[in-house]
Amino acid sequence: MRVFITGGTGLIGSAVVAELLGHGHGVLALARSDASARAAAEAGAEVVRGGLADLDALRAGADRADGVIHLAFSNDFSSPEALANAVAEEGAAVAALGEALVGSDRPFVICSGTPAVPGRASTEDDPAMTEGPVGGRGRSVAAVLELAARGVRTSAVRLPRTVHNRGEGGFAGLLTTMARQSGVAGYPGDGTQRWPAVHALDAAALFRLALEQAEPGTSWHAVGDEGDRVRDIAAVIGRRLGLPVESVPLETYGPLGVIFGADQPSSSARTQEVLGWKPQHPSLLEDLENLQGLSRGSVR
Repeated sequence: MRVFITGGTGLIGSAVVAELLGHGHGVLALARSDASARAAAEAGAEVVRGGLADLDALRAGADRADGVIHLAFSNDFSSPEALANAVAEEGAAVAALGEALVGSDRPFVICSGTPAVPGRASTEDDPAMTEGPVGGRGRSVAAVLELAARGVRTSAVRLPRTVHNRGEGGFAGLLTTMARQSGVAGYPGDGTQRWPAVHALDAAALFRLALEQAEPGTSWHAVGDEGDRVRDIAAVIGRRLGLPVESVPLETYGPLGVIFGADQPSSSARTQEVLGWKPQHPSLLEDLENLQGLSRGSVR
């Protein structure tokens, strides 16, 4: 299968490209910059130049492919306005990709997020989050899944808040970055809230399985760790970086504060049973042991 992928040079996307190529698929990778184009070509993908806002490039890539995987997002969390713009940009992009595939019966796999359900771990049957700072992403995913009725084999791979590799990535990666900058390994609130996680290489395997097997209009959970307490995550970060571990206000995390403070464990039991997906790589707490201590002058 020839697969068009957006976000193919990021932490998750590079793992997905390698997974696809390793299982006999060809890859067309969207690349906005020269650096991304070089990285995609070196990985073995054919390059399609353009960014997420270049709808003509997206349509052209989809037209040349037997299936599409969407992963790209600007990840600009600097302000509520920047985040809203990123969500709107992605919404227009996935709408264009979906329309290009209508009536083709080709697969379209989109990334989503695991929902938070009060009092229990969320499952694949729970609806996507459509409110809050990133609720627009959930609404875009819902619209894509509805294209199953128009001849697109749509599916959503729901990612937990932390997708990691060698201790970097996701919300845990943001905690690490902020710790390096502030000199404190902080966690929001009392730190008892639980965050699910998955290794990037395990997530990549699920994207491939969804592309190959998923029924139209279905959602799947890429969850390796059902939920680690955030203060336990911060404790490993603090120990590895040699920094104190402390609770910090939700406001520290800007527009993501309300999400950082939420208890959001998640299950992948149905995904593992139906698609035969089995996480095999290190857990988040194990992977965080790869973090390197701060060099002199790293904290500012």
